[in-house]
Amino acid sequence: MQGAITRVCMVVVAAILNHPFLFPQENTTLPDQDLEIIARMQEHEERLEIEKARLEKEVLQLDLKVEETSNKDGYSWYLWSTVSFIIFFTIEMCRDHSGVIEIHPAEDEDIFSVSGSITPSRIVLDKEVLSNFCDKCNYTLAHENWRVREFVEGFADDLLESLRSICDKKADMEVGDFVGIGSMFESWKVCKPLMCDLIVPFSPPYPYSFQFHLWCSPSSHMPPHMQGCGTIKVTKFGANEEGCLCGSANLGEDMLCLLHSRNDEHKVDHSPDELLCSRNSPFLAKDQVMKWFQISVTKAWGRISHKYDFEVTFRNLDAAGALKIRFRSGKVIVMNIIPVIQLEDTDAYFVSHFPSDSHSSPDPYWPLSFAVYERDLLKYFGKRLPQNSCHLHCLQIVAFLHRKQTGLTGKSALTNYHLKTALLHLLLSIRPWDWGIKSMESRLQDVFGFLQRSLQEKRLYHVMIGNRRIPEEVQLPDTIRNAEPINLFRSLVLQTELYAATIMHYQEMLRNAPVLIQEYTPNLLNGSLHHSLDVTL
Repeated sequence: MQGAITRVCMVVVAAILNHPFLFPQENTTLPDQDLEIIARMQEHEERLEIEKARLEKEVLQLDLKVEETSNKDGYSWYLWSTVSFIIFFTIEMCRDHSGVIEIHPAEDEDIFSVSGSITPSRIVLDKEVLSNFCDKCNYTLAHENWRVREFVEGFADDLLESLRSICDKKADMEVGDFVGIGSMFESWKVCKPLMCDLIVPFSPPYPYSFQFHLWCSPSSHMPPHMQGCGTIKVTKFGANEEGCLCGSANLGEDMLCLLHSRNDEHKVDHSPDELLCSRNSPFLAKDQVMKWFQISVTKAWGRISHKYDFEVTFRNLDAAGALKIRFRSGKVIVMNIIPVIQLEDTDAYFVSHFPSDSHSSPDPYWPLSFAVYERDLLKYFGKRLPQNSCHLHCLQIVAFLHRKQTGLTGKSALTNYHLKTALLHLLLSIRPWDWGIKSMESRLQDVFGFLQRSLQEKRLYHVMIGNRRIPEEVQLPDTIRNAEPINLFRSLVLQTELYAATIMHYQEMLRNAPVLIQEYTPNLLNGSLHHSLDVTL
């Protein structure tokens, strides 16, 4: 009996030690290694089946002895069986809910059941054409993008300085310096129009301040569809504190309170509307902020417009700071100046709206942006990947194809942010030396495969939230690193029509990829890049 129990324990231990969750593959993107691993796993499974059959035979032979054993021995047998079941069950539960992203190539037979569907493994991309496409994009656009960024940064500085000059420092919101984010500042912008995204933090006038309540806070009661958001409460300094001694003690004319100045008694309380709050609420309202910011930007431009020889208009009246600059030559530059609120002393910002979103979350919920951390993560990999790495090339190609397909079949749930998220997940999973320029075709297949599998599962986790694989050098706050992962494809679970349209969009994008790249590469080689990449949506 003891021998049988020992053998069962050995089988359990062997299964645990060989479980793929405990020892994941270092790089599961290479088909040859996958076939070898699958073969070894099948051999191992056959050995376990043989061992299992032998043990069952021995157990049957010992049935009579088991009945004659003491209650203690019988209890031990059932105890070991229960423990074995709990171990296997725990492993499977951890494997399903650990939040670890498994990267593996997409298989033709398990992606989509729709007839006529195409998979990334069937796409044939010419290496020379891909290389020429990326070389010409980088060579032609790099200098122009640098000049556009330089112009935009100078104009934004001038515009914001004019905005500060028209604000009352004692009554109006205080506007800080802008931060450049997005594809233009991450060096993977490839398509026109030339667009720059800038975030501008602001803060309330003294003695007011912001208090933040995140969705991941222990006492949060935020709705499930508002994950990744927070509320911002406007509070007055000292409102919840007991009176200061300076109000009851005679400090003399030469003594000053370090907390309150002599002018505090002359300050006038602001109404909720003046503090941009929702009606009858202390919470900051996005609608009020956007209205205030748009009016302020209009006044600021009116003060400096005489210095510039171009026209500035609002592209979208529902989005503050969505500007279009049109020169006399006809050239157009698009700017998104987005008012944001900094989360304490971090590089995370509450944003009033995202430029790519047509539907914003309702008040008083503010989405939290990690664009600065994502930009820093790309810089982190840029220093550790091979000198001529292909990671940004892959993102440029996928974003180009997505934009072209959007022009053909219309918008879908898929955005450039999803594409960048997929790339960042792969950068965290694939070895740095596998991102050389010669591996661009394989890595591009990985991006396509990862996106397609994510669409199939309707699950694409936010790369920053709840991801403990983010390097410490990025300095992501522990609150965000330890939060529960957030599914960016959550909307596809319930909206079947949107999901079907997105699947069709992606399938057509894969099917048209070789033709689109082949079609536009000759134009690039002939120097017609600016015309060929100008896509009007």
